[in-house]
Amino acid sequence: MSSKYFSHVHRIIDILKRFRFLHIVIYSILATVMYIAMFSNVKPEQLNLDLFTVSENTIRSPITIEDKVSTEKKQKKAADEVEDVYTLKREYAQNRIDLVRSIFSSVDEVNEEIIEEYELKNSELEKAQAGEEGGQNDVKPLVPTTSEKLVRLKSILPSDLSKDLSDELLITLLNAKPEHLVRAKDATVTAVNNIMNKSIPASGVEKAKNSVETELQYTSLDSSLKNSMVELAKYAVIQNVYYDPVATEEKRQQAIDSIEPVKILQGQILVEEGQLISREIYKQLEFVGLIDTENSVQPFLGLGLIVTLLIALIIYYFLEGIPKNRNRNTYLLIYGLIFTLTILFMKMISLFQQIEYSEIGYIVPVAMGPLLVKLLINERLAIVTSIIFAICGSIIFNEGITGSLNFSIGLYYLFAGLAGVLFLSQHNRRSKILQAGLFISLINFAILSAILLMKNSHYSSMEVGSYIVMAIVSGIVAAVLTIGLLPFFEAGFGILSTMRLIELSNPNHPLLRKILTEAPGTYHHSVMVANLAEAACEAIGANGLLARVASYYHDIGKTRRPHFFIENQLNIDNPHDKIAPHLSKSIIIAHATDGAEYLRNNKMPKEFVDIALEHHGTTLLKYFYHQAKQKEEEVHEEDFRYPGPKAQTKESAIIGIADSVEAAVRSLSNPTSEKIESLARSIITDRLQDGQLNECDLTLKELDLVLHSFCETLKGIFHSRIEYPEATNQKVKKA
Repeated sequence: MSSKYFSHVHRIIDILKRFRFLHIVIYSILATVMYIAMFSNVKPEQLNLDLFTVSENTIRSPITIEDKVSTEKKQKKAADEVEDVYTLKREYAQNRIDLVRSIFSSVDEVNEEIIEEYELKNSELEKAQAGEEGGQNDVKPLVPTTSEKLVRLKSILPSDLSKDLSDELLITLLNAKPEHLVRAKDATVTAVNNIMNKSIPASGVEKAKNSVETELQYTSLDSSLKNSMVELAKYAVIQNVYYDPVATEEKRQQAIDSIEPVKILQGQILVEEGQLISREIYKQLEFVGLIDTENSVQPFLGLGLIVTLLIALIIYYFLEGIPKNRNRNTYLLIYGLIFTLTILFMKMISLFQQIEYSEIGYIVPVAMGPLLVKLLINERLAIVTSIIFAICGSIIFNEGITGSLNFSIGLYYLFAGLAGVLFLSQHNRRSKILQAGLFISLINFAILSAILLMKNSHYSSMEVGSYIVMAIVSGIVAAVLTIGLLPFFEAGFGILSTMRLIELSNPNHPLLRKILTEAPGTYHHSVMVANLAEAACEAIGANGLLARVASYYHDIGKTRRPHFFIENQLNIDNPHDKIAPHLSKSIIIAHATDGAEYLRNNKMPKEFVDIALEHHGTTLLKYFYHQAKQKEEEVHEEDFRYPGPKAQTKESAIIGIADSVEAAVRSLSNPTSEKIESLARSIITDRLQDGQLNECDLTLKELDLVLHSFCETLKGIFHSRIEYPEATNQKVKKA
């Protein structure tokens, strides 16, 4: 009855897996389950209250929320009281001082250049005159004109500066004695520095310019130079205080930020029984969502956004985290069932919150979900699932406060899920699941103790005892449910979990012991094939663990007639030498079907049965075929081919190639890297040309990676060894 039931379930699941849009249906179901489970926990309590009516009940705020209207009024008042900010540009003083210095420096530069030029001209003129008049030198020296100096000075000054400064000022500076010019420069710079380091707003510029005369009145220079100094200093004095909109806005923002938000606190009485609902009270009721308004849709939009993000996370993982060569629909079905079952557990237990068990959420065996995902799919998805359950749990167990999050329960669920996943990552065996449950209970107790201590509340011994019981029960029940549900998932979906593969790889498994005792050569051959196949599968992203464990069992059919296979013929004659090629062919070919029969009878996974049948595909037994052709006139090639089927998966194809490559390389008398690569390449080419890889999805690029992996592994196995002295001496003596 049980086998018929599972067979029926398996057929239904196979039909579902082939449904084209199954992934869309499952994602939609998961989103619907999450949304419905959390819908009542975000739905705000709504009351039909009218403005200027008397309240029949005392109404309290269900949430803590800011009274934005009152807050904005206080903030506006504070901002209006802030005065405009004016900033003193201190760098302007240095800029104007540098300007004055540059003007004096330009005057000095012009005077020096003019003097040098005219000295040179006079020198040349004297030399010329001396040559003409026999050494007499009574030539009149050339003297630069004031206009020439002025033109030279204006040419090196900026054009706007030349226009702003009068010619009289520049001429006075050019004609001043050098020592007077130095004193004028120092006095002018000092005056500008003293004035510009004070605040000069736009309205005070004229006053500041007039103060220049006061600063320079005690300068002991002639009046014309002094007047030029005053004019230059007045030009240098400018406004240095400006309105600063950024600083003003910052100051206003600081005033706004200093205002504490006016909040309506959770549990705060908004209206007393029998009190008139004024306009202000009515607005507060609207703020907390207790009035039927259009804004009541917001919590549902928020929930929809959370659900969308969580589903997007799951979709992203299944697109990026599950390899394409694995049946994603199968794993998606499994995940959908586990996820839905865990959410239903949460929701059903959350209903007890309504009968004064507000902390009942700590008993939910939420770790069951991540444990099953870890065992049936993989660890990364289990960790993601732990995070998702923590988010959902914090909403479902929000203690009756609509729209809030129970961070304590969310943290508790997160640690519970992660504890189970991390424990099994170190102990990935079925027998360790119950131990994982005890470990989860320990972590539950630790995190729950931390939560209670942080709340700094006083608890009775009864309350503490109930928390401890819930923490322990949650972990143990999660493990028990995992143990109970795991076989149903494995049998119903026909999947081969990582844990199951690890268990089947145990050398003490009865079938492996059978191979070891009855066909030790085949056992060693299978181990070598397992090494080759696993490395090659991992190189192309296939299931390396499946390839390894299936390789252990792929030649179990040889145990029916072990001595007819060359690896088991130790110190005995080859029995094929005494029988006809047709009979030898039948015996050799039979090991594939015999192996599949053994595996079926022992309830081994379907993947193992398929690989046992497919690893030789429909290849030709060339040795016996050619032997038969030598003895008979008419021999059909089809009679000497394996019945197949051809390899249907990458793992099956790689195991078949590895089987041939290992046997061929083992027959080499002196294997070298070149010989190994040449032989492996020829075997792969032969399989490819013979059409043995036509029904699996191996690409040429992947075959190249497989070849490279085989060569690397075989080089490690057949590496050259050091020749010991004794062996060398014996060889010398024999020679």
